[in-house]
Amino acid sequence: MIVVGEWEVILRLVLAVLFGALIGFNRSRHNKPAGLRTMALISLGSAAFTLIGIEAVIQLSELQRGAESLASGVSSSINLDSSRIIAGIVGGVGFLGAGAIIQSRGRVQGMTSAASIWVTSTIGVSVGLGLYVLASTITFIAFLVLIMYYFYGHESEEAEDC
Repeated sequence: MIVVGEWEVILRLVLAVLFGALIGFNRSRHNKPAGLRTMALISLGSAAFTLIGIEAVIQLSELQRGAESLASGVSSSINLDSSRIIAGIVGGVGFLGAGAIIQSRGRVQGMTSAASIWVTSTIGVSVGLGLYVLASTITFIAFLVLIMYYFYGHESEEAEDC
């Protein structure tokens, strides 16, 4: 990343997941449907999309400054649309995640699946922009959040999403 170093990116993602998990822990203790894993993944996804947006703007700015030839002008036009593409992904994946959430017999199910779908889209956007450290870190942290359920063992969060 250009704006922040790799360790700063990792710190930001780890803090986002910890802060989201703290909120989720509180909600789990009060038997709310969106618990620890769900909130941790949503926070991680939000931080990732923010970092991706920052990087996309920086890349666009650099390409516009260096657009001296036709080839770099084409690259600039392609990158100009990257922010629109990312915005479309955020909205589209939100609808996809909403489809994974169901309510049955007064119980909401699928929240962690929806959050996982959403976070996974940040991984794809990161890789698409060539932000490999960001993508790897998001993947690692999301995986830890999802497997930590087995060690956490709280029964109130959605059991079908294990």
